[in-house]
Amino acid sequence: MSKSDSAELRRVEEAPATPPARPKTLRPRLPVSREPPALIPARMINEVLYCERLMYLEWVQGEWADNVFTVDGQSVHRRVNQSGKPLRDPPADPSEEPPPYVARSVWLSSERLGITAKIDLVEVEGGSVVPVEYKRGACPDVPSGAYLPELAQVCAQVLLLREHGYTCDHGEIYYAKDRRRVPITIDDWLIRSTLGAVERIRGLVRQGELPPPLVDSPKCNGCSLVGICLPDETHALVEHAPPAEREADDPSLEVGDDPWGLAPAVEQPVRRLFPARDDKLPVYVQAQGASLRLDGERIVIQAKDEPAQEVRLSNTSHVCIYGNVHVTMPAIRKLLERGIPLLFHSYGGWFVGQAVGHDSKNVELRLAQYGGTQDRARCLQLARSFVASKILNCRTLLRRNHENPSPVALSELKQLARKARDAESLEALLGIEGTAARRYYSEFSGMLKGSGALEFDLEGRNRLPQRHPVNALLSSCYSLLTKEVTLAVRAVGLDPLLGFYHQPHFGRPSLSLDIMEEFRPILADSTVINAINTGVVRSDDFICAAGSVALTAPARKRLIHAFERRMDQLVTHPVFDYRISYRRVLEVQARLLSRFLLGELPRYPEFRVR
Repeated sequence: MSKSDSAELRRVEEAPATPPARPKTLRPRLPVSREPPALIPARMINEVLYCERLMYLEWVQGEWADNVFTVDGQSVHRRVNQSGKPLRDPPADPSEEPPPYVARSVWLSSERLGITAKIDLVEVEGGSVVPVEYKRGACPDVPSGAYLPELAQVCAQVLLLREHGYTCDHGEIYYAKDRRRVPITIDDWLIRSTLGAVERIRGLVRQGELPPPLVDSPKCNGCSLVGICLPDETHALVEHAPPAEREADDPSLEVGDDPWGLAPAVEQPVRRLFPARDDKLPVYVQAQGASLRLDGERIVIQAKDEPAQEVRLSNTSHVCIYGNVHVTMPAIRKLLERGIPLLFHSYGGWFVGQAVGHDSKNVELRLAQYGGTQDRARCLQLARSFVASKILNCRTLLRRNHENPSPVALSELKQLARKARDAESLEALLGIEGTAARRYYSEFSGMLKGSGALEFDLEGRNRLPQRHPVNALLSSCYSLLTKEVTLAVRAVGLDPLLGFYHQPHFGRPSLSLDIMEEFRPILADSTVINAINTGVVRSDDFICAAGSVALTAPARKRLIHAFERRMDQLVTHPVFDYRISYRRVLEVQARLLSRFLLGELPRYPEFRVR
């Protein structure tokens, strides 16, 4: 993790900076053990001095993500992580000194100090030892040779070696970029700072509250957890939170003006500190009888009577298989080890389930979600946001794509969105959503253009069986969107089966359906409209049998390509005003929901297109 922008070490003891005051939010009481472990890793001493929020996310909540810097760091540590000569016990007789040798990956612990550490390298010569910590970057131009977090990490290693009876006067840091070793002096000030950091970690664990994010800090640039932390986004939503209530029926405000005060009045631009889109791509396999096998770092896809195709694991985000597709066990295991989900669909495209590796370690978030589902007021609060935002996005889609949208329909949808804000129960909200859906789909055919519009006439929305081509297209895209939202929800650490608006039901990803409500019109419906209007699918791409309609395999392939193009499209986030892909938007919204459930945000920020 790059720390080149840290402030220069000051050789004075200062009181910790007081974080800016934040509005009080309701933080749920979670039945989580707040007693810190007996041993604190030296790596976390480094992290807490660099950023307390980073330490809490990484160690307490178990969050982690790689980026180019962490991968480079793993490469630098590849050699020292190899097993070598073990570190021998210090000689009882100083005259019997062993010959010089080097020990790699030495793990030491001390219950008295409450510290544990994996030391990259220990050089033993004569009666003394020297720990060497490897860093991927260049040596900073500071008098001490390193910043305080790195100094404290080395100091912890020196204290552990001394605790185990070794003579250790100093430590060293090896900077791989300029191939330079810097000696680190261990004095009383550094020892006090290191032990103070250990106590600070214990205090944060006992407090059980995620520390506030850094404000406009250069430390966030290059941090691998910045997409999880969302420092600027969280700060904007907390510090500039609007009043709890705002008059919703002010006639001077249009829908796009956010009359309910969900968009923060941000004084400075929110930095997009993570990539706008993911370079990894999903793999879809729908050829019946095809097989997936592993070949080194590649997956080989072999379909009947077709040449084999290969995809690199490093370029794959997830693998979707449709119907009767065989996957070898080595391929499944490698996918799970790499954290690449394997998703199963029926031949007709229904999302059946997925195989993933280890679930998220963030037990705090799971407990907050479980508690939130039992809180009827919180469920209603979130459900109002989901439904109102969905209705307004449907209204926007009509205004954008309908040649002559009905003023009556637009007015009704606007009023229904306002009613959704004031719904007194989930049952009332269901009725409002149903009324809005019927009004919206009654105007849907007006958004279909071109010579094939008549063949795609929609006589109302229906699910099973799908009696019309447009319904078949909508169902296919809703299934794809459910898959995408489920992936985002699981990546964040939430349980996709426990929702707030969609109540738990056997086998139903209720939370995924909750989050996707506001994205149905702008992702699924817009994909269908574009596919029909541009001729991606035509009236002869459907199979009609037994009163139902289904897509042909070639047409489904083209529809999947259209959906993936939509997911990869950049959009300006309506709250933070930076451009990211829709796939990244789903992850950001899921993480913001998790922040709301944990009590850090006062409300869930809706995603509403302008």
